[in-house]
Amino acid sequence: MQFKQNKVWIAVRSNNQLILDGHKALMKYQLNQSHQYWVNVSNLREIDDSSTAGPNKENTTTKKYKSLTDTKKDDSAIHIYTDGACSGNPGPAGIGVVMIYKDRKKEISRYIGIATNNIAELEAIRTGLTAITNHRLPIVVYTDSQYAFGLLTKGWKAKQNQELVQEVRKLSKKFTHLQYVKVKGHAGHEYNERADRLAVEAVEKGV
Repeated sequence: MQFKQNKVWIAVRSNNQLILDGHKALMKYQLNQSHQYWVNVSNLREIDDSSTAGPNKENTTTKKYKSLTDTKKDDSAIHIYTDGACSGNPGPAGIGVVMIYKDRKKEISRYIGIATNNIAELEAIRTGLTAITNHRLPIVVYTDSQYAFGLLTKGWKAKQNQELVQEVRKLSKKFTHLQYVKVKGHAGHEYNERADRLAVEAVEKGV
């Protein structure tokens, strides 16, 4: 793709969907460089290779890249919406998970005892992934936790909750096609709001 005046490399999943953190994509100027950058997708343009086939390469055209919210939902994937809730931090905690596959939906609401909010967020993801038996199906996991997203996609070092983090990372590797998507919490998305409600209800029932 093109970033400002430079041709760059953008990280994508196996289904060619950008790896996004909110509205930022993961970019490298060269494939062999170690450092990578998170850049706003509004600054990226997709290079139309068909216009570079001839000798007149200066006619290369670009088109604006659409953000994740503009792309069509992958109906072949299992979509897992996760959230954790905590009354106090640490305090009584619960998890909520909404799983969507084609026209089927499954909900999980569970009290997990005294825990931190970060533990609840990770436990919700672990619970959703554990419920999947076919590891070859494409999976999309949605979380509003920057902490969980960073640990599972950006290689952040786990200073706390190391055992749980390693368990989720190990579980993630079992899937052939797994994508984590960072979403904004309490932004009105039906299934994210439902996962939040399930987590809160679990806390209320458990206390």
